[in-house]
Amino acid sequence: MNYLIDTNYVLWALFEPDRIPKNIIAIFESEKDRKYVSQITLWEISLKYSIGKLEFDNSNPKEVYDNIISSGFEILHLDDNHLVTYFQLSQKNKHKDPFDRMLIWQAINNNLTFITADKKIGDYVADGLRI
Repeated sequence: MNYLIDTNYVLWALFEPDRIPKNIIAIFESEKDRKYVSQITLWEISLKYSIGKLEFDNSNPKEVYDNIISSGFEILHLDDNHLVTYFQLSQKNKHKDPFDRMLIWQAINNNLTFITADKKIGDYVADGLRI
């Protein structure tokens, strides 16, 4: 199976693995499953770090990226289609985070199962999101 990993799970995998449920750890450890981290997550981490909303002990976003790669995650690149069709993702009153919405749109368009702890994202199942 192919998965897109939400930013929170990426950071937990690198810094707080005890927060991850056993069923998700099994996916992360599986050799047969492909696990993707979006370029959007890389941007979110770097942006939030630069404005002080995210801190790392003795690390920075470049080192986080290096750890993402060395941990076996693959990078999911944005393509023009993701950008120009993003407007087609329905609006949900409870969920307006632009980072999450683009991750949702990438997961739908790439037929990936989205791994997230955000309960509000379940509203997008009707739009084709697999979680």
